[in-house]
Amino acid sequence: MAEGSTKAEVREVAAADTAQTYAAFCVLREGRPVMATAETFTDWVNHRQRPECYRVAAAFLPGEPDAVAAAGFRVQHQLSKARFLYVDDLVTLPSHRSSGYAGMVFDWLVEEARREGCEQLHLDSGHQRFDAHRFYLKRGMIMNAHHFSMNV
Repeated sequence: MAEGSTKAEVREVAAADTAQTYAAFCVLREGRPVMATAETFTDWVNHRQRPECYRVAAAFLPGEPDAVAAAGFRVQHQLSKARFLYVDDLVTLPSHRSSGYAGMVFDWLVEEARREGCEQLHLDSGHQRFDAHRFYLKRGMIMNAHHFSMNV
């Protein structure tokens, strides 16, 4: 972990504070209509995703209102995976990369999976995101499937 990252606090973000994660999530999802403003993002997360059990965790530096790293996640059940924590998004602001903040959020997610009684933690990552893949592999994750999709 890089020096300075221990000063960050990782916590679950309440609905009222969702806008504090906008800048981080915008890095990963820039260009999507829902990311047009902090207000449209907050409205989407709080009124569309949170009702579907979506939760947010983020790393905050002391005295700074906005997150330096954030993750969206949910606990789910599937026949193939039993109870598991699925990470929808995990991102760090470019100015704070390689500082250990994503690792802190990831560690928090692993602990939350344990607290929730999950057997596994899952996420999907774009095939071109090699830095993210190295990050996940260093933390003990394995690539065990291909994800297929199509527009309908």
